[in-house]
Amino acid sequence: MAKNARANDPRSEESKNRDLISRGDYTPTPWGKAAFFALRCIDPFVQYSILAHGTGTNLLHRVGLRTLPPGIGARTGISVIDSLGLSPYRLILLGMTVGCAVKQNIWVTALSGEPMNVRNAAIVGIFNTVWNSINDYLFLLTVTSASKESSFPQTPLIVGSVLYTTGILAEVISEVQRKRFKADAKNKGKVYTGGLWSMARHINYGGYTLWRAGFALAAGGWIWGGISGAFFFTDFATRAVPVLNEYCEKRYGAQWEQFKKQTPYRLIPGIY
Repeated sequence: MAKNARANDPRSEESKNRDLISRGDYTPTPWGKAAFFALRCIDPFVQYSILAHGTGTNLLHRVGLRTLPPGIGARTGISVIDSLGLSPYRLILLGMTVGCAVKQNIWVTALSGEPMNVRNAAIVGIFNTVWNSINDYLFLLTVTSASKESSFPQTPLIVGSVLYTTGILAEVISEVQRKRFKADAKNKGKVYTGGLWSMARHINYGGYTLWRAGFALAAGGWIWGGISGAFFFTDFATRAVPVLNEYCEKRYGAQWEQFKKQTPYRLIPGIY
């Protein structure tokens, strides 16, 4: 089944090998998607352990690095949240972890029809946890933490939260819009060019780039936020967008060419 679906993909073998998603294939893969879902559910517990208990920081201390004190726990009046014992800043970072896990699990269960095997699920799931862990460790380290100002909320947290919220909403709203369009039988074989997609041809990738940069900025400051944003922007611009563009050119032909003319931006409106 997988071989036949791959054979129906009009792209070059090089493009297929650079893409973690099998385009145009809707073979059910319950085990792979279940593995992805489980890994994303585990991630918030991993990040809570780092933020609340400093899991892993003993190794940092052994090489002479210092970490922030725990801080005073937030008092929101909501017992479940207050019982976590996290300072307001750490609580927001944990919220970002929960938010991206929820978003990605909505995507894998309700929005994505393409297959995901266990191997790719493990790669993507573990990658997200590793990247989120890097964010949190950089936050804990006194030399890199974005929480250096005495007043709360700090500027990196404010800017990072705005980027994170904008990116998450852009990603999930655009994917819901496309899903509704594709669900209508009358639109079979058509390119969706409405909604947020009228602003950039791969607006969901642009949204992902923004929230990743915002999360990193809120945790590790301006330099790490810039590095993180540049990393994902470069990956999308040089790998994901070209391989998806090749698929769309060969699947949709003139429709896709017209879409490129009317929507010149690829990832982020007004920028690229």
